[in-house]
Amino acid sequence: MDVLTRAERDEAGALAQGLGSCSWTALGCGVQLLTTDPDHLGAARAAVVHVLEQVDAATSSFRPDSELSALHRADGAAVPVSSLLALAVDVALDAARRTDGLVDPTVGRALIDLGYDRTFDELPVDGPMPVTVASVPGWDRVEVRTADDGTWVRVPAGVVLDLGATAKGLAADLAADAAHAATGGGVLVGLGGDVATAGPAPAGGWQVAVGESSHLDRAPSGPEQVVGVLDGALATSCTLARRWRRGGVPLHHLVDPRSGRPTDSDVLTASVVAGTCVEAETGSTVAVLLGGGGARDWLDAAGLDARLVLRDGREVRVGRWPVPEATVVGVGA
Repeated sequence: MDVLTRAERDEAGALAQGLGSCSWTALGCGVQLLTTDPDHLGAARAAVVHVLEQVDAATSSFRPDSELSALHRADGAAVPVSSLLALAVDVALDAARRTDGLVDPTVGRALIDLGYDRTFDELPVDGPMPVTVASVPGWDRVEVRTADDGTWVRVPAGVVLDLGATAKGLAADLAADAAHAATGGGVLVGLGGDVATAGPAPAGGWQVAVGESSHLDRAPSGPEQVVGVLDGALATSCTLARRWRRGGVPLHHLVDPRSGRPTDSDVLTASVVAGTCVEAETGSTVAVLLGGGGARDWLDAAGLDARLVLRDGREVRVGRWPVPEATVVGVGA
């Protein structure tokens, strides 16, 4: 599934709205930046680039020089970490706690065993099916300790953290806040399927298009939707992207910690609006893992509005999810 601003499809559209717009690639996904003040687009871009570089250096699973890689090499010893990595780990553990372990950062070893052991662009399309896949040890085995000399993190020997379920949302939140601080204007930052905003929105809200690709068993029930986001965030999780094969069997990156395997849920895509991108990303991941039967109840209990698309193409709306025609939604309220 693609969650794209109109400017991604046609930058002339952003210019027509009087917005500044630019795009590039970072963290293994497309980055989209919109600003309400085109004259300050350069300053906003510099702020976003700086944040994303810091996040990559702290949390990348694939960079041997990242802080996270150093943590894994510590063989179970407590390691002093930067405030950014401490925040990323805290956010991941909080998501695990709030979801009763459904969003679990200790799925890293299972992903490696399934073949996701390098950046997705470098991943072989196919290979032998693994004989075994590591069980997920559990988020509560990770320790974060703050002392007078800083913050320390301990990951048990052999446990591999994968912060992907929350780090991209955190990066979008931090980048949007940094761009707003640098310019004083309204900004939207899109990282793949995650969208965060900060500052005043343009008239009618930030126009965000939500639609499916053609990878469904049959056509989805409705057309692409365009929603206006006044503030807050929108995130989408899906099993249609980041797919590869092992032994001819299709796999994807959304691992269910209860099985250590990619989920076979009937929810192909879940889009959630929330006050922060971390919250929206957490909710969308849970919705895919639980499937249509449990996702609605969980999202209702969490007070989150969402749009789910099931394997058979049916659309399920939860809470106040808007209809098309650019309905304006204040998601930060």
